[in-house]
Amino acid sequence: MALRTEINADVPVAARGEFAPLVLDEGLQVWPPVVLAPMAGVTNPPFRTLCRRQGAGLYVAEMLHVRGLTEGNAKTLKLASFGEDESVRSIQIFGADPREMAEATRFLVSEVGVHHVDVNMGCPVRKITARGGGSALPARPELMRAVLGAVVRAAGDVPVTTKIRLGLDDERVTWPDALAAAEGEGCRWLGVHARTAAALYSGAARWDEIARVKERASIPILGNGDVWEAFDALRMMRQTGCDGVIIGRGCLGRPWLFRELADAFDGREPGDPPNLAQVLVLLREHAELLVAFFGEHKGVRELRKWCAWYTKGFAGSPRVRDALARIESLQELDVWLDQLDPDQPFPRSALRVTRAKRGGSQDHVSLPEGWLDLAERERRDARAPHRAATGADAAGDDESLPAESCGHAP
Repeated sequence: MALRTEINADVPVAARGEFAPLVLDEGLQVWPPVVLAPMAGVTNPPFRTLCRRQGAGLYVAEMLHVRGLTEGNAKTLKLASFGEDESVRSIQIFGADPREMAEATRFLVSEVGVHHVDVNMGCPVRKITARGGGSALPARPELMRAVLGAVVRAAGDVPVTTKIRLGLDDERVTWPDALAAAEGEGCRWLGVHARTAAALYSGAARWDEIARVKERASIPILGNGDVWEAFDALRMMRQTGCDGVIIGRGCLGRPWLFRELADAFDGREPGDPPNLAQVLVLLREHAELLVAFFGEHKGVRELRKWCAWYTKGFAGSPRVRDALARIESLQELDVWLDQLDPDQPFPRSALRVTRAKRGGSQDHVSLPEGWLDLAERERRDARAPHRAATGADAAGDDESLPAESCGHAP
C-alpha cells in the first residue's frame, strides 16, 4: 500500500465507472477529473511541464490581470505563453470591468489560441480584492453577471468556467449569487474553494459547504481545499458529490501528486512518493526549465521558493534552507543540495505539510471604497420596474454598468 496518512488509511482507489470525466465541450474532456489550480508565480510553463510529465488532468496557467493583456504588458504576455507540447491551453484571468474582460478574452482566443478561459472570483489577496477582483467581485452580483456574460460572449465557442470562495466572510456569503450567475451566463463549471476570503488558508476547508453548493447546482461543481494526497481527492468527491477536484497547495514541490491522482482514479494503488535523490532530480529539472524560460537571473530567483518546497520535511533541509533562499546560480544550488542525504525516503509527516500561503485569517477583506454600497444600489436598480421597461439589464449588457463603477484602484 502506498504511503498514506492516518486519515486516508482505509480509503479505496476508485472503482471502475465510479467517477466520470469533466467535460468542457464535446472535444475537450478531462480525465482524471483533476485541475491544477492557477496560482500566481507558480503555474507558469516550467511547472506545468513538470506536472504534465507526471500525470494527467487540466493544467491552468497562472492568474493574469486583464489590463496587462489589453495593454500589451511584456511580462503579462510572457506569462500568457504556452509550450509547444501543451495540447490544451487553459488560462485564468481576473478583473472587474466587463469591457476589459471581454477585450482580454478576445485576445486570448484569437491571438494566443486558448482552449479554455477561467474567471477568478475567489482570490482573497488584498491587492486583488482592493481592485474589485477575486473574491470581491461576487459581492456585487450585478457586476459579476456583467463580467461573466461579457467573457462568455467574447469567448465564443471556447468554454468559460469560474472559481470562487464561499463568501467574503461568514456573515457575507456570496456563493449562491455566484452559482446563479455562473449558471445564468453560461459557465461550464464552478470551482469552489471551501473557505471564505477572510479565512485565507486557515482552519480546515469546509467540504460540507461544497456539498451544499452541489445540491443546488445545475452545472458541474469542482471542489478545492485541503487536497494533500490523492486519496483526499477521492474522499472529497465521495463526501460532497462534486464532479472534480482542483489541486492547489498540495502539489507545490510535489508534481508527482498528479501521477498518484491518475493512478488512484484509474483504480490502481499509487506507488510510494520519490525518495530525496529522486526529488532532487526533479528540483534540478525544474531549475533548468525556469532558467530556460526566464533567463538565469530571474529564473534562479524564482527557484528559491521551490527549493524550500521540494525539500520540506527531509532531515537536514532546515540547515541548508537559508542558503538555498539566497542562491544566485545553478552551481550554488548543486553545492547546497550535495549536503543532503539523498537516500532518505519521503517522510510521512511531510505529506500534509503546508508549503506556502501560511498564516492565519484576515480581520476584513479589503474592498474598493463604497463597493458594498454600489452592490446594494445595483440590486435595487435591478429590481426596479423601469429596468425591464428600458431593457437596461446589467447581467446581459456590457454597457449597463458605468466604467467608474467597476472598482479600479486609483
